[in-house]
This record gives sequence, structure tokens and C-alpha cells, in this order.
Amino acid sequence: MAHKQQGRVKKWQDDKGFGFIETETGETVFFHVSEFKAQRRPNIGEEVVFSVGQDNQGRLQAKSVQELGFIQQKMAQKNQKIRQRNQKRSAQAEFEAGQKKRLFLGAGFYGVLILLVVMNKLSWLVVGWYVALGVITYLTYAKDKAAAQNGDWRTPEMTLHIMSALGGWVGAMIAQTYLRHKSQKPEFRMAYYLTVVINMAGLLFILAGGGLEALAEWL
Repeated sequence: MAHKQQGRVKKWQDDKGFGFIETETGETVFFHVSEFKAQRRPNIGEEVVFSVGQDNQGRLQAKSVQELGFIQQKMAQKNQKIRQRNQKRSAQAEFEAGQKKRLFLGAGFYGVLILLVVMNKLSWLVVGWYVALGVITYLTYAKDKAAAQNGDWRTPEMTLHIMSALGGWVGAMIAQTYLRHKSQKPEFRMAYYLTVVINMAGLLFILAGGGLEALAEWL
């Protein structure tokens, strides 16, 4: 690829179809209208980008003369596409990292529940409740997303929050992450976090009060 230079149109003879470009080093280079790539005639004083070649007689002349503004616009568009592509890759990498963190958090929570059972601090019924409700909540999110895409009857958001507060928040978290459903609305996200706090408070109440019997007596 020939080296590109920058200059400006110093002279132009429109009736003869040729002119001269003054380079950045002060040299003057001949160019013909056939080498001007814009769909118009050159203007005296406009800045251009070109490469230097030879005509049939071996004389130097400017080749592939293009408007500097056009080149700058194309470069800006190219750089914007590169930035957008990099931002998309970064967002995707961040999203995938968030997926792994949330999956690890969910598995860790179930692991803690099992550990509490082994330590005789909790009943297997509680673990089964959390697992079952987590699966049901995930499936409910999946059904609601399918309904949203098909225009069918939607599951009320309050229902999703109640299921989360009762112990299905892990399934809700995984559904929001992997199904990308209900993950963009700030109000819904804030309500979801509140359901997690409520559920954790309930679990701590069971642990502090001696088990499900204490909870039943309290209710």
C-alpha cells in the first residue's frame, strides 16, 4: 500500500481537468481529475489525502486523491465501531462473570443450609422447601418470560416477589441472570433485594428460635 500524504489543493484548472497539490513539506505535486475520488470537482484550498505515484512518462503525480474530511469521517466511524465492539465484549464478559458469581452464591447458600442440617441446627424439610421453591420460582420466571414474548397472560410481579420472600429467591436470582428476565427494571430489582432480606430474617428467626416449632407457635 502506497504511503499516504496530506496536503491542500494549490491550483486547479477546471477547463483542463488537472491541478496541483501543495504537500506538508512545501512540494508541489500534479494531479488529474481522474484521480480525484469525490463525486465533484476539487476546490482550491481544500485539504486532501493522497499517495504519490508516476504517470506513463515516469513523472510524479498524486494518486487516489481524497477529501481529508471524508477520510476523517470514515476513521471516526471505524473507531466508533471498534469502541462499540470492545464495549460489547466487555459487557458480555462482565455479564458472564456475574452469572458465575450468582450461581456460586446460590450453590453456596444451599451448601450452608446442608451444613446447618449436619450440625443439627436445621431440618431437612427446610432444605427441601428452599430447593423446591427455588425450582418452582425459576420455572415461573421462565413461563412469565415466554408469556411476555408471546403476548400471553403474565404472572403478577407481586406473585414473583412473594415466592422469592418465601424462599425461592435463589431460583429468582438464577432466572434473572440466565434468562435475562426482570433484570433491568430498577424498581423490581429493589423489591427483589427486599424479599431476600425478608427471607434471611425469617431463616434467622427459625435458627434463633429453635426450629420450625417456634415459627409455628409464633404464627
